[in-house]
Amino acid sequence: MPRALLVILDGCADRPVKELGGKTPLEFAVKPTIDRLVAEGSCGLMDVISPGIRPGSDTAHLAIFGYDPYKYYPGRGPFEALGAGLTLNPGDVAFRTNVATVNNDLVIVDRRVVGT
Repeated sequence: MPRALLVILDGCADRPVKELGGKTPLEFAVKPTIDRLVAEGSCGLMDVISPGIRPGSDTAHLAIFGYDPYKYYPGRGPFEALGAGLTLNPGDVAFRTNVATVNNDLVIVDRRVVGT
């Protein structure tokens, strides 16, 4: 029976960076395992929602696995809660938020995700 491996490189759509010689971080990185998978497999891009629509990871993953995100998307909070091992019951509300610290010039100095 043929085997298949689906690798989703979520978050790798960076733009070229001048300091990296005009390459994207993924192009610049040393990644022999990914390079081998690419050389021995097949690759492609997919419009998971519709051409021109750039979805977030949550809706994109639903679509990749065959769920219509317009019908089944519960919001990001429930995914984060379940990923943290929490049990959600009917009527529960789960939020996901980004929290950041800024300096006196309002420049972001650190950023993290918090699920509650």
